[in-house]
Amino acid sequence: MKRWLGKAETTLGNHSDRLNAINIFPVADGDTGTNLYLTVRAAAAAFVDTSVFDEPVNDVGAVLATAGRAAMEQARGNSGTLFAVFLCAVAEPLTGHTRLSAPLLATALNRAQLRAWSALSEPVPGTMLSVLEAAARAAGECDTAHHRDDSNQALGLALDAAVNAALEAVVRTEDQLAPLHAAHVVDAGGVGMLLILDCLRSAVLGEELQGELLDGLHGYDLQDPHIHAGMPDDDGVEVMCTINLSPLAAATLRQRLDELGDSVIMSQVGSASPVGGAAAQDDDDDDDDDDAAEISYRWRVHVHVPDAEPAVAVIRSLGDPTDISVSQLSMPRDPGLPAGQHGHES
Repeated sequence: MKRWLGKAETTLGNHSDRLNAINIFPVADGDTGTNLYLTVRAAAAAFVDTSVFDEPVNDVGAVLATAGRAAMEQARGNSGTLFAVFLCAVAEPLTGHTRLSAPLLATALNRAQLRAWSALSEPVPGTMLSVLEAAARAAGECDTAHHRDDSNQALGLALDAAVNAALEAVVRTEDQLAPLHAAHVVDAGGVGMLLILDCLRSAVLGEELQGELLDGLHGYDLQDPHIHAGMPDDDGVEVMCTINLSPLAAATLRQRLDELGDSVIMSQVGSASPVGGAAAQDDDDDDDDDDAAEISYRWRVHVHVPDAEPAVAVIRSLGDPTDISVSQLSMPRDPGLPAGQHGHES
């Protein structure tokens, strides 16, 4: 699993420029490659500090859960946030297992695609969601066809099936979304997910990445022009933060952010914790017990809005956010400014 994330970090770093060049949905901000790379890098970096584990761990799920939490806390953009959701979800069925198998892969990918679709307020086909869904379905069908065989050979077949299905889904994205069809490109986030899945196949099977995998994808050749040339700037900003909220407060926040903007993603980080505790016990109000029993979750929040101030005000009205970041959705016009670094944090 560590080898997988290391390969994914290197691969997305190598491909970030081309992913940025074809990034046109949900906004043509040209930073999908950068956002995916930085988020995967955060996941891989979770293992640099060996003190994150009290003792040596031989638990696939525990390793990925640690990486998923790190990715979620530092997720960048739509694509990075969805990758973090994917990683956290994949970890859940694998907890307590010392090795990956075809049945576990099928279960984990299915959990991840369900969680990713539900994280978005308005999920759209023709994106990395569709690619992940296709990979999960193929892994499940392969697992069923081989009667849930947990051998390494069956795992290899399931991984091959997942990657092949992901590639087919990437090709389909061009005709699923009107902006992609008009620009004659495939979805950048979908290509990123394809690369991540091929890195998993490569790491588990000890084989090289499939270099020919991306040959012929529309818009992806090095000589293809940058899709954003001549495009007008996108108005608005991307707001992200982390916040502790009860399920009811989280539902309220999602609804209010949906009213203010779009591309709303809310995903849980880590496990639940009680709200109130000792302080609630000392309160004289009649609803002491309700307050003490209320459960809080840590959420990663993402939204595109015309103006940051109303969104931040709504978020602050419901809790105490941390790691608030505000980034312009328009492409950086300063050629000296690296992609993905055209915003500011507060």
